[in-house]
Amino acid sequence: MSTRGKTSGVVYVHSSPSAVCPHVEWAISGTLGERADLKWAAQPAAPGQLRAECNWTGEAGTGARLASALRAWPMLRFEVTEEPSPGVDGVRYCFAPVLGLWHARTSANGDIVVSEDQLRALAARSRGGESFAHGVDEILGAAWDDALEPFRRAGDGAPVTWLHRVG
Repeated sequence: MSTRGKTSGVVYVHSSPSAVCPHVEWAISGTLGERADLKWAAQPAAPGQLRAECNWTGEAGTGARLASALRAWPMLRFEVTEEPSPGVDGVRYCFAPVLGLWHARTSANGDIVVSEDQLRALAARSRGGESFAHGVDEILGAAWDDALEPFRRAGDGAPVTWLHRVG
């Protein structure tokens, strides 16, 4: 029996070529141990691409496994969130072509959590205000937010699928 706590999250596939959609569903299904039957819709921000999202429940760490499975297709744009659970911080994973994968811990309200060590390292390598500001943007994933925001907005009102990890 696992000692990990249960948690939940969301997989947002912001854009996928139609030919890759079944592979995305298989990857999610394989990670969760349950068939994922996503409701795909056109992605207005990328004509010819599709988008879908699903809520999931599972053990802590499932978000990392989902992000790892989805990054096998470098043409995807996606986000995976995992809510905090007892003794485990929440996390957000973002993937965009060219940028690759970014992740950060999140607080209960979804804000990015910046650790003391991250701040100390940033302060040590910064050579002034502009350098520090750029470093903060890197820590907060600003480039991923900029790349994904048009796809997030285009998905407002899209159907959501609920999935639960078996076991």
